[in-house]
Amino acid sequence: MSRLILGPFNRVEGDLEVQLEVTDGRVTEARVNAPMFRGFELILNGRDPMDALSIAPRICGICSVSQSVAAAKALADASGVVVPPNGMHAINLMLACENFADHLTHFYLFFMPDFTRAVYAARPWFREAERRFAALAGSTSNGGLRSRAALAARARWFELIGTLGGKWPHTGAVLPGGTSRAIETTERIRLLARVREMRAFLEQTLFGTALEEVATLDSLAALQRWRARAAGSDMALFLDLAEATQLTNLGPGPGRYLSYGAYARFEGGHALARGVWDAALQQGLPLDPTQISEDARHAWYAESTSAQALHPMAGLTQPEPDKPGAYSWNKAPRLGSQVVETGAIARQLVDGQPLIRAAVLAHGGTVYTRVLARLLEMARILPLMEQWLLALQPHAPFHAVQAQPEQAQGIGLTEAARGALGHWLRIENGRIAHYQIVAPTSWNFSPRDAAGTPGALEAALVGARLDNAIEGAGGQSVAVQHIVRSFDPCMVCTVH
Repeated sequence: MSRLILGPFNRVEGDLEVQLEVTDGRVTEARVNAPMFRGFELILNGRDPMDALSIAPRICGICSVSQSVAAAKALADASGVVVPPNGMHAINLMLACENFADHLTHFYLFFMPDFTRAVYAARPWFREAERRFAALAGSTSNGGLRSRAALAARARWFELIGTLGGKWPHTGAVLPGGTSRAIETTERIRLLARVREMRAFLEQTLFGTALEEVATLDSLAALQRWRARAAGSDMALFLDLAEATQLTNLGPGPGRYLSYGAYARFEGGHALARGVWDAALQQGLPLDPTQISEDARHAWYAESTSAQALHPMAGLTQPEPDKPGAYSWNKAPRLGSQVVETGAIARQLVDGQPLIRAAVLAHGGTVYTRVLARLLEMARILPLMEQWLLALQPHAPFHAVQAQPEQAQGIGLTEAARGALGHWLRIENGRIAHYQIVAPTSWNFSPRDAAGTPGALEAALVGARLDNAIEGAGGQSVAVQHIVRSFDPCMVCTVH
């Protein structure tokens, strides 16, 4: 048996270190380490509650709208303010714009370039993968044509948030009672034109067919028929590569999936449903937020006097860097003491999208199904954005004003691109007395808990084969890279 320590990983937001025990060329045990502490929860304590809207989004530069929405929802829950329909549509648009961009970036710039590594050079599809997805920096192939096109489309896409929220990242437009930026009729037309510009890019390159055709695929057989029609599209090539490299079996998750529900509706509920999907039972379950806890046994934080995992409303953030047995600055979130996975695959399973349910039933929650769910979600998000833009009412309010109470507590649950994001706060004497954050990567990249149960990624890495071609160069196994990147980690949010 040998031990490898991989990290830092490139193309990852923040620092990540993975320790692997390897026997006969396969991973037998993994420990995932978030090696950095930042302390945003401690920074927020003692401040004016509205300061959370300025400070919490600084946790991350790629999902700052999601952090803004979670903070605003927690403050709205504390104050009881009701967001008017225009404000809800505008916030959904900003959140969807950011989440969509994250999926686009992940596919073209983070995930697909791994198929242009030297270990795949002898494969018949390698030159085509290199032509489309080669890394934009450091590559000698002059490839990456589709990645360059996606990057250009992404740059124009963010003009949406420029209009909706003033700037990105760290817009200050998201408030507990809605948004500070009213959208006029002429601006709505320009925004709609920008959304349809992205629709054209997706339909010509990523999917090769209408978005609605992709969004309504309802079985593996339908997916194969679509693949034949859309041969030449980037998603069809992904399906070819996934089949050739057996991504269908790589990196299985825990089989339990969590979604807080995405894109709130004024009449109640969400455009993408809230809940839990149990793949073994093939059953959706209601979400009980009181069952969320964070276990700090193997994290560099002080534990409660009872050594029990705590609900975030009672959670502790007391650094203990010399703690014996700890190996990460990430706590271990659990739902009803169980490991769950979160992200696009969870949202689509909980929402009942039939193709993703069929794919997970056939293959499990693997590298293949995680990326497939992310692509399919893109086809679903953009038409929703068109609906929200058309639903904006000229001259109707975008914001309701309500002061923060002197004593209150609130919970803000939302969905970032990477999955379930929650903020829990308590206000005492008009000041923040308690603030806890559980980010999507906290769920997926958690360390072991007090029972010794590994987190979702730690378990998914077991069984991965290290390819011989590069094992001698630090063990940078492409299989490990595929698995880690399929979760799309964001470590700065994890250690906030």
